[in-house]
Amino acid sequence: MNGNDELTVEEGSTNVYADLGYADAPEMQRKSQLAAEIARAIKARHLTQDGAAALLGIEQSKVSRITRGQFRGVSEAKLLELVAKLGHDVKIVVGPVRRRAGKIELQFA
Repeated sequence: MNGNDELTVEEGSTNVYADLGYADAPEMQRKSQLAAEIARAIKARHLTQDGAAALLGIEQSKVSRITRGQFRGVSEAKLLELVAKLGHDVKIVVGPVRRRAGKIELQFA
């Protein structure tokens, strides 16, 4: 950059997938949050990937992919199941209708 070039900074939203133009951005963000929680729980329990795979009932290669953020092809339901198998309580709350389209939101305690 020379002295005459301007640096343009664009503020992103709270969803990087939306910023990148993914059509399924809300789902991708939720899945990434679940994958991150799975990785944290595995680390907190001092599990190897083989140990985590045995506990979760999935292949070690799938544990590796999920913990590296490669969760395409893994459903949200499956990720929620894995979070529960790692000792977390999972609660799904369906609230009253407040607008035409509802939203899905994750909250970690």
